[in-house]
Amino acid sequence: MIRLENLTKIYGEGHSAMKVVDDVSLDLPQGEICVLLGPSGCGKTTTMKMINRLIQPTSGKVFIDGKDTSTVDPIELRRTIGYVIQQIGLFPNKTIEDNICVVPDLLGWDRPKSRARAKELLDLVGLQPDLFLKRYPRELSGGQQQRVGVLRALAADPPVMLMDEPFGAIDPINREVIQEEFLKIQKKIRKTIIFVSHDLDEAVKMADKIAIFRSGKLEQFASPNELLARPANGFIESFLGSDRALKRLRLVSVQAAMQPEFVTVSMAEPVEQALARMRSRGAAAAFVVNAEGRAEAVLTVEAIEGHSGSIADFAQPATVSVPITGDLRQAVSLMFAHAMPVLPCVDGGGKLCGVMTYRAIVQNLVGGKT
Repeated sequence: MIRLENLTKIYGEGHSAMKVVDDVSLDLPQGEICVLLGPSGCGKTTTMKMINRLIQPTSGKVFIDGKDTSTVDPIELRRTIGYVIQQIGLFPNKTIEDNICVVPDLLGWDRPKSRARAKELLDLVGLQPDLFLKRYPRELSGGQQQRVGVLRALAADPPVMLMDEPFGAIDPINREVIQEEFLKIQKKIRKTIIFVSHDLDEAVKMADKIAIFRSGKLEQFASPNELLARPANGFIESFLGSDRALKRLRLVSVQAAMQPEFVTVSMAEPVEQALARMRSRGAAAAFVVNAEGRAEAVLTVEAIEGHSGSIADFAQPATVSVPITGDLRQAVSLMFAHAMPVLPCVDGGGKLCGVMTYRAIVQNLVGGKT
């Protein structure tokens, strides 16, 4: 969908010439997000701006859906590409409705169609149209303004979007919320997106592909898992940090990593009998499960070893669990916070589907399973 061929940008001439983008080539399939990363001044923003020709390439080509963008009028090109910036850039004298409809209006959409589109998009991000359509940017929070900035880029339904650190100015809590909302939207609309960021954690969360730049050169272009598991060189390894294995926790789902088999026990069962079954299965804990399949209590080997009596005397309420739709970062955080060597993994209805152990986490990270 987006293909860069030997893209180069040089400022100046002769001895004073400075090559800020150096022979960059990459191919991003339709419907994927590519995050451009690298140190300040590495060429990532310049590369992105050459795609919609806010900066003219010195040499090389940009193709969108197979078409050479140098053959398209730059104004017309930009009207077919969504563009989101960190500063948002909403027009303060226009309502939210009119801000969202800027590009559809320029493209000549009839008013009922464009205003219906604004309403549809506000619904998509949970901003009630009746409350927000007629408001002005100053009447919105920073996070709400950023949502509107994203919606404006989506208004004309462009196949391609460019996003320049779009969430960088938002506080961490709202930033996480907006990232999640955007990923949910992306699952529905499947735009092809080039996304500039300085935040590796954000890139790992958002990207299908990550492109890391240094001094204008593309050093590695790979999926987040491939990048974190197999850095191409020492610079990439250093850039990713010594905790890159921990960053991969976000990439592995609970459902993929959990052990689907687990030991169940009843409250009246003798602890000696339960302990024998747990040891034979190599399980560190067992669960008391009700008729609906929910874990009501947990029993650990540590709690019953060397004791006698019934399980009811030693089992603890199962108050903590992780959804199977979560990731290993979430699971590890819960296991550490609650000192749980075995964590119940549940579906949307709370039914016990499997268990998470430290061994399973290590096996998935070492094996590169995603």
